Amino acid sequence: MVANSFVTTDKSQVAPLSVQHSHLNQVFKAIDGGSCPYSYNFHLHTTSSDGQLLADELIEQAFELGLKGLAITDHHSLNGYYIAHEWLAHHPNPLSNLPQLWTGIEISADLLDNEVHILGYAFDPHHPSLIPYLTSMTAVGNDYTATAVIDAIHQAGGVAVLAHPCRYRKSADQLVAAASLSGIDGLETYYAYDNPKPWRASPHQTVQVKALAQQYNLFTTCGTDTHGKSILYRI
Repeated sequence: MVANSFVTTDKSQVAPLSVQHSHLNQVFKAIDGGSCPYSYNFHLHTTSSDGQLLADELIEQAFELGLKGLAITDHHSLNGYYIAHEWLAHHPNPLSNLPQLWTGIEISADLLDNEVHILGYAFDPHHPSLIPYLTSMTAVGNDYTATAVIDAIHQAGGVAVLAHPCRYRKSADQLVAAASLSGIDGLETYYAYDNPKPWRASPHQTVQVKALAQQYNLFTTCGTDTHGKSILYRI
């Protein structure tokens, strides 16, 4: 089995990394306020980091919801991704409309002397550039810088996105400008900062981050940042 693939409804077809990357770019270009959480979800955690859902529970929820695509973004770990990948590959009904699963990770990094989180997608999980970030712990030294993290994701063939830009000590304006200079590809634009139920992207922050994405020509993404028992919410 090829671990850096996403699974399609035809299990005989395994998409190469370049196809995953191209398709994900197309999806990101079409993301809007209605994409999450019922069509796509690009920010999800399992018990492989600080989430409460087992990875097989999470992917089963994604299937039952009819998600088109998702990425499990555990902190400094790919274990949840591998488990979900196996679940999809061995689903008993090959004709089912299975969601597409991209590789994903959330990496802590320093940006302007402020710890931020950088999401990586559609990368080769076996690429050596990612070794410092797969220890279940925050990297140290130069590996901890945002530039190094973004470079590592790019070297592995992936896309780098600044998570929840309005959740940090420094302003989104400052951080996005710096992240853009470091090579960031996108911003987590549609995010529920106040954890509402039902889920909805926070209106004020969405307007601000969307404008920054347009200003710096960056992708827009969405995600629930699930840490609880339902992928429809954060907690």
